[in-house]
Amino acid sequence: MAETKIFARLKADHDRHRKLLDQIDATQGDSDDREKLFEAFRVEVTAHAASEEMSLYATMLADPDLREEAQHSVSEHKEIDDMLTELYEMDFASTGWLTRFRTMKHRYLHHIDEEEEEMFPAAEKELSDARKKELIKIFEKEKPKEKAKAAAEEPSSEEARD
Repeated sequence: MAETKIFARLKADHDRHRKLLDQIDATQGDSDDREKLFEAFRVEVTAHAASEEMSLYATMLADPDLREEAQHSVSEHKEIDDMLTELYEMDFASTGWLTRFRTMKHRYLHHIDEEEEEMFPAAEKELSDARKKELIKIFEKEKPKEKAKAAAEEPSSEEARD
């Protein structure tokens, strides 16, 4: 079965994320590049996760056969978001920053590999073609809004979370 547009779109985002992670990992100490690349990654991943949750995950959570995988992925989104906030608040030039970044990178790569290898194929099989078409529309509509929101908000471990 050919992969539908929603899963191809999510994987294309993941490929961009992998590239940004590698670019950040190659930066040295206190560089403008590190901060710019990290901010681009943070905004992109935050928008991607929110849009993915509003489209694919919302549908999967309503399906008893897919619910457990979606719940697992949502909890991983929260974990990665917390790590991004922590990195944002750290001194970008510190050796601890790169160490923590690499921990987050490892967790994120594990997360997207799991989505691509397990979750997406399960959802591909379970969801109707019509539903998959609706999901890509939701994702494409929400992502630009979520990207603008992520760029405008400064992450902080101090603010109350929903």
